[in-house]
Amino acid sequence: MSQHPSFQRGGSHGVKRSVLKRFERIELLRKRGQWREGRRLTALPKTKPEA
Repeated sequence: MSQHPSFQRGGSHGVKRSVLKRFERIELLRKRGQWREGRRLTALPKTKPEA
């Protein structure tokens, strides 16, 4: 039985993810100067990945 094309990995190289992990969001907020030390790690503001 053949594998469905959506499960193949060939075409997904270099695609930017639209969802960031928590540590990536914090890093991005720090880079933008929007992060305050002592802030809670949950309920982070929405952030868009860099283009």
